[in-house]
Amino acid sequence: MQTVWPLLSRRRVMAALALAFAAGCGGAPAAEGQAPLQTVEIVSRSGVHVFSVEFVANDADRAKGLMFRRELPEGRGMLFDFGREQEVSMWMQNTYIPLDMIFITGDGRIRRIAENTEPLSTNVIPSGGPVRGVLEVIGGTARKLGIRPGDRVAHRIFNR
Repeated sequence: MQTVWPLLSRRRVMAALALAFAAGCGGAPAAEGQAPLQTVEIVSRSGVHVFSVEFVANDADRAKGLMFRRELPEGRGMLFDFGREQEVSMWMQNTYIPLDMIFITGDGRIRRIAENTEPLSTNVIPSGGPVRGVLEVIGGTARKLGIRPGDRVAHRIFNR
């Protein structure tokens, strides 16, 4: 996994590493029926934000996403890999919790954030341009952490 640590203090780096270790880096076990957890890092003006995510890269898992879940803990999420950059659309059908959808280009830049998406909605949420992946986290996370379009995301699927 590639990481981004530009111009960060040693203290922030150590805090981020400790959080990543505590969250279970790499292929940590997940709850039954869930994909193994991987680590995603977002570097924003407010620091490095580490998430433990389920990684989905096939049509069946992408179609199901976070449907039917009743909760999503802070610091957790789901990363959708579309295999190549393309325009994508998401929706919230059968998804009970509000989500922030973070649309990420192939080079790891955040293109767009759809904040606090409406649970159970069939409204189409477009990527706003070609993206390689979408990170879904609990609604309000992006605003709370100061994550914005243009911020960098580190995960093995994003070219640097």
